[in-house]
Amino acid sequence: MKKIISIIFVSVFFLLSGCSFLEEANDSINYATEATEYINELSTFAEDTSSLVQEAANNPEAKAELESKLTSLEDTITEFNNVEVPGIADDIHQNLEEKNQQLLDITNNVMENGEVAVEKLQESEIYQTIENITGLMNQIEELGL
Repeated sequence: MKKIISIIFVSVFFLLSGCSFLEEANDSINYATEATEYINELSTFAEDTSSLVQEAANNPEAKAELESKLTSLEDTITEFNNVEVPGIADDIHQNLEEKNQQLLDITNNVMENGEVAVEKLQESEIYQTIENITGLMNQIEELGL
């Protein structure tokens, strides 16, 4: 009888520890997917706005579109900073949060009373910061493996 109880106990222990491992792996994959989508959104922003910045200096419609994209970028950053992070991704997420804060600081600096100051945006390091964030893609992809 003791052997049966021991076998059941050991089996339950392995089953529960296996579930924990699977859950952590699933959480890592989910985070990697969310982080990849986020970085893709940053890349899309950079592509969409790089030529728009030049145009916004002389075109009010382009300036309004740029303001909208910057506001949307701020929302995207804030939303990503609040995603659930598995323990294995803590360091990567902390690094992303630091770079995201730099990005938020830049966007706040180039916005004046809800309007984009095109010259400040042209002089900012917004695209370099986005490039730094996209450089973390290899680390994020390793989480999904």
